Amino acid sequence: MKLRNMRVERQPKLMIIPMIDIIFFLLVFFMMSTLYMVEQRTLPVNLPQASTSQTDFAKNVTVTIARDGAIYIGQEQLPPELFKARIQAQLAQQSDTAFVLRADKQAEYGRVVKVLDDFKSLGVKKVAVATDQGQR
Repeated sequence: MKLRNMRVERQPKLMIIPMIDIIFFLLVFFMMSTLYMVEQRTLPVNLPQASTSQTDFAKNVTVTIARDGAIYIGQEQLPPELFKARIQAQLAQQSDTAFVLRADKQAEYGRVVKVLDDFKSLGVKKVAVATDQGQR
């Protein structure tokens, strides 16, 4: 008696289209989740907007002027007396250091000008002013 032959033997079919959908879903999921893993190492300030701003990804030193006038280099708050010494030390390590000035739009204008004047008097050649990208 041959019962096996009476049954229709079907080979399992491998459906490739649903697998491709799942792979793309996983790819997008991991791409989006890694974007949220990037840690922003800047202080929160409210930047002014400029329509001609550009994004620069070169390694540089960030100088932040907070709303209350406090000056930060990276994450470290400095008193105004030590600011020039710290910039000189940075220039001694690497003379072509680029500085990015991030000033809150509510910060005192005189403080911003003072920091820019200090940069010029110390011989800093590369200074950029950070802004938010304006809406066109």
